[in-house]
Amino acid sequence: MHSSLIGKVEKAKRYAQEPDRVTLSEFSADFRGEHDNYTVTYKNNNWHCTCKFFAQWKTCSHIMALQRLFSGVLPVEAGTFLGTDATD
Repeated sequence: MHSSLIGKVEKAKRYAQEPDRVTLSEFSADFRGEHDNYTVTYKNNNWHCTCKFFAQWKTCSHIMALQRLFSGVLPVEAGTFLGTDATD
């Protein structure tokens, strides 16, 4: 391995142990649900999911799962919904 790359690998390891350095501002995820595949997005402080439940309720299990998964790196504005606190 090139010597200058070794330092970068070590820094990356340290950064990965400090998730508070990162805040997700937007992303898109393909979500393989039990009945179909969906696309979940977070952009401009808004969630969106292509599932039918989201259309009526403006949240869904797919969003709640991603809120749990990314709880350490989502901005406060990303909010949490019913039962998605990290302490649950």
